[in-house]
Amino acid sequence: MAVLAVRVWPDPVLSRVAEPVTESAAARGLAADMLDTMYHAQGRGLAAPQVGVSLRVFVMDATWKEGTPAPQVFVNPVIVSRSDVMATGPEGCLSIPGITTAIARATAIRLRWTDLDGIGQEADLTGFDAICAQHEIDHLDGIVTLDRLSPEARAKAEAEYLA
Repeated sequence: MAVLAVRVWPDPVLSRVAEPVTESAAARGLAADMLDTMYHAQGRGLAAPQVGVSLRVFVMDATWKEGTPAPQVFVNPVIVSRSDVMATGPEGCLSIPGITTAIARATAIRLRWTDLDGIGQEADLTGFDAICAQHEIDHLDGIVTLDRLSPEARAKAEAEYLA
């Protein structure tokens, strides 16, 4: 296991749609390194493109800062459904360090993915888990938080980031 370099915006890998993983077990070493990297960077989620790997994998541990670590690995995740209820809240990103932006997200989602043993999984996520998963799936789709802002808010956030 290793701590990998986190790519920062505007690295082109962050703007590409990631490729599907064709063999879940092949993602095992990558996922272990991503978890090491996420914890080292004090994050709660990390997508493979953020470490320069254009594959549809993300890791998450939404509550480790408040308690016992509970790492999760999601291979080829798909949001099956989203609640109509939206909430706007602050989001930071390891790939856009130093700024926080207000992003609107569904408060609940149904997520389908494959685990590292190749077994299909599905779960309802709510609250911060749902927000974090949506943020990481955005990375898999080549979207960063800046892309979710109005032109005015994006210009302000970019100016703050580049200052």
